[in-house]
Amino acid sequence: MQKTHTSPLTLLPCTLLVLLCLLFASCQGGRKQAAPAPAPRDLPQLQDSGRLTVLTLYSSTSYFNYRGQEMGFQYELAQQFAESQGLELEVEVARNVQDLERRLLAGEGDLIAYNLPITKEGRDSLTYCGNEVVTHQVIVQRRRGRRETLTDVTELIGKKVFVKPGKYYDRLVNLNQELGGGILIHQVRADSIGVEDLIRLVSRGEIDYTVADDDVARLNATYYPNLDTRLAISFDQRSSWAVRRDCPLLAAAADRWQQANAASPAYTASMKRYFETSKAMPHTPILSLSQGIISHYDPLFKKYAPQIGWDWRLLASLAYKESNFDTAAVSWAGARGLMQLMPSTARAMGVPPGREQNAEESIRAAVKYLGITAESFTDIPEPERTNFVLASYNSGIGHVLDAMALAEKYGKDKHVWRDNVEKYILLKSNEEYFTDPVCKFGYFRGTETYAFVREITDRFEQYKKKIKP
Repeated sequence: MQKTHTSPLTLLPCTLLVLLCLLFASCQGGRKQAAPAPAPRDLPQLQDSGRLTVLTLYSSTSYFNYRGQEMGFQYELAQQFAESQGLELEVEVARNVQDLERRLLAGEGDLIAYNLPITKEGRDSLTYCGNEVVTHQVIVQRRRGRRETLTDVTELIGKKVFVKPGKYYDRLVNLNQELGGGILIHQVRADSIGVEDLIRLVSRGEIDYTVADDDVARLNATYYPNLDTRLAISFDQRSSWAVRRDCPLLAAAADRWQQANAASPAYTASMKRYFETSKAMPHTPILSLSQGIISHYDPLFKKYAPQIGWDWRLLASLAYKESNFDTAAVSWAGARGLMQLMPSTARAMGVPPGREQNAEESIRAAVKYLGITAESFTDIPEPERTNFVLASYNSGIGHVLDAMALAEKYGKDKHVWRDNVEKYILLKSNEEYFTDPVCKFGYFRGTETYAFVREITDRFEQYKKKIKP
């Protein structure tokens, strides 16, 4: 007969046994919750690995993807810092400021490259360093005559100011109390409207005033030159990059770099690119359509458009929108030539170095790129496919795919551009949408792409009426 062995635990009363099990489970759970602190990754460890991982947020001033290229003021500065230390840059995007700090402290990144507000509480776990700026909130208004432009906060009494809920609304409420009341504050709660949408509405004259941080306001003024952003309504707020407190050598390196870099050509170029250079391309006709000629480059459009099954007049309309038929044009983002190809795209399409502003090279490469782009939309029939190809030419295909995913999520036909997908490319500048799990490419200023497709296709229809095929 097989012997049975009785565990001592079976001799205990049931109640005591349960208590012991619960105590054991509690102890085990406590040990699991005590996550080990991340191993220090100060500058020597980063130099050994050859890589710097920065954490940032999607926004028009920090980081975004444009025509397949990573861009943003904070991104460019982080790249400059990484290069100064001989490190390769890797970017990780967080959901919000709280997530930035959590991920940094968890060791998921080495440095926060974002305008992080400097606070006393933050100093308990962070070392502020590197790029430091002073920001404040401003009134965004249209430029008017000297008597009509607001120059003092007391002049806001009796004025309608449209703001999003949060810090801008809170500041206006406090200012209104300081002034004894009278500011007509309108909260805009719609998820489909963000701060930059309100700025655009001010520029178009649909509202008179809104509030934004001065860096966001200055950047948007490069798109809308009729804006005035000089009236401050808050105290200055210091903001900075940050590292963990156990990375003093990395913090010191970032501080030294900032002091040396502030007057460098690279830093100056980045400042001008985002906060000074106009983003608008001037457009004035250079030839008369009545003579049956669109541009000096009509023979080249006729030569290459058939390679992708396009009407040459559509290709001409695209070139007009991109460069105003100026082969020497260079955009704020670095796109060059008649068809405004980004340098990396031009290289990939076989344009020899130094030939970006040659008209035929530019057209040939653009047609090749348009053809490759069209292959991503083979499930969309013409003429709709052309709208998606044009949108991708302007924004990069990733943002178009995001807009299609949003359209599908909200019950719209993702294979129809106008009045469907184009509405969701507009929403990609709003945090509620670009952080949606269906979006993979983050923030994008969709107003440009929305207008881009409409202007090119509408002009094409006019060309067809006046110019023979």
